[in-house]
Amino acid sequence: MTAPKTARLAPSPATRTVVLLGIGAVVIAALLGVAVLTPGPALPLRAQDGVTLGLSVLIESLPFVLLGVALSIVVQVWVPPGVIERWMPRRAWARRAVLSLLGMLIPVCECGNLPFARGLMIRGFSVPETMTFLIAAPIVNPIVIITTHQAFGFDDGILVARLVGGYIVANLIGWLYSRHPDPDALLTDRFLATCELAAEDPGGRGRRSLAQFVVELRAVMPALVLGSAIAGAVQVLVPRDALLAIGSNPALSILAMIALAMIVSICSNVDSFFALSFASTFTPGSIVAFLLVGPLVDVKMLALMRTTLRSRVLVGLVVIVVLFAIALGGVVNLLA
Repeated sequence: MTAPKTARLAPSPATRTVVLLGIGAVVIAALLGVAVLTPGPALPLRAQDGVTLGLSVLIESLPFVLLGVALSIVVQVWVPPGVIERWMPRRAWARRAVLSLLGMLIPVCECGNLPFARGLMIRGFSVPETMTFLIAAPIVNPIVIITTHQAFGFDDGILVARLVGGYIVANLIGWLYSRHPDPDALLTDRFLATCELAAEDPGGRGRRSLAQFVVELRAVMPALVLGSAIAGAVQVLVPRDALLAIGSNPALSILAMIALAMIVSICSNVDSFFALSFASTFTPGSIVAFLLVGPLVDVKMLALMRTTLRSRVLVGLVVIVVLFAIALGGVVNLLA
C-alpha cells in the first residue's frame, strides 16, 4: 500500500525551510567568493549595502504580496462558483487571450499576481491559462502603463513595444504549455497538495479565508525573503561596471540590460523610472528588453514562482522570455 497522495506530496514546512535556506546560503557564498576576488569597496560596506537593498526589495514587494493574497482569497472563497467562468470564452486560445488581459483590472505588480494566480488554479483554471495571466499581468497593468508613459511617453515605441510584447509572450507561453500532455505535472507537489486540501475543506467562508491566508503566506513569504536577499547580494557583489561596459556596445546592450533586469528585481510599477536613467546611453531595444524581462523572470519572481511551478518549468520560462526579449529588442532597434 502507498501513503495517501496528500501525505506523499506535502513535504514538512521544516524541510522546505531548510532547503530554501541552504540554496540561499550557497548562492550568497558563491557571490561572496566573487566579491573577494574583484576590486571594489570593503566587503563589510558592501554587506551593509546588500542588507539595505535586500530589505528595500522586501518592503517594496510585501504590500503587493498581501494584496495579492487578499484577492486570491476573494476569488477562491467569496466569488460564487461559475461567476468568473461564465464570462470566459469556451475555446482554449480565446480563454487565454482574455485571461492575459485580466491584469488590466488588477493593479498589482508581479509579486501580488503570484498568489492571485494560485487562487485561479485552486478555483479550477488550467495551468496554461493561469500561466498566461501570470506572465501578462505585471505588464498589462494600469499602473505599469501609466508609469511607463510618464517615463518614456511614446518615444521610440518603448511603451507600445512593452505592452504588445508582454501580451504576445504571455500567450506564446500559454500556448506552448497547453501542448503538455499532463499540465498538472508542471506544478510542485506542495501546491498540488494545497489544491486537494482546499477542495476538501468544508468549513465556513470566514474559517476558509483565514486558513487560506495562512497557507498562502507560508508558501510565499519564505520565497520572497530568500529572493529579496539574493537580489540584494547580487546587486552589491556582482561588478556593475562590467555590465555597463558591455552596455556601451550597441551589439551587446540588449544582453546587458536583460542581465541587469534579472539582477536588480525592481517592482514593475516603478521599473520604468529606473530604466529611464539608462536611456541616454543604452539603445531603445535594450530598454524594452529590460522592461519586459524584469517583471517576468527576475531573481525575486523566480523564487516566488518556485512555490508553484517546478524548476524545469522556470528554466523554460527564462529561455522563452529572454529569447523573445532579444528578438523584440532587435526589432525595436531596427525601427528606432
